[in-house]
Amino acid sequence: MITGLDHVQIEAPRGCEAAARTFFADFLGLPERTKPPVLAARGGAWFGLPDGRQLHVGVSEPFEPRRKGHLALRSADLDAVIKRAADFQISVTPDAELAPLRRVYLNDPWGNRLEILETPR
Repeated sequence: MITGLDHVQIEAPRGCEAAARTFFADFLGLPERTKPPVLAARGGAWFGLPDGRQLHVGVSEPFEPRRKGHLALRSADLDAVIKRAADFQISVTPDAELAPLRRVYLNDPWGNRLEILETPR
């Protein structure tokens, strides 16, 4: 039956590719992956995650940002993420509800909510 997770997809509006590259590759450091030509024609972009899985940014029309349902990413250094977010002028909202677990919330360029959690080193 199910053996694991292959990829996740978030939605973005048409023309999202440049902003996706800036956010996911330049800000978060995820390498862009080549989409198969038949899928590349649809727009969007794919990015690799450190564990081999992928994050897909897919075009959705009409587009509506996800403010509750969200992607949660792990980081070994949350302070570095927070500093880098400031460098990119991205607003970060800390959340201490699960202390001692450290996590923050932020929005991608289209208003989708993302969570970043610090994993133990």
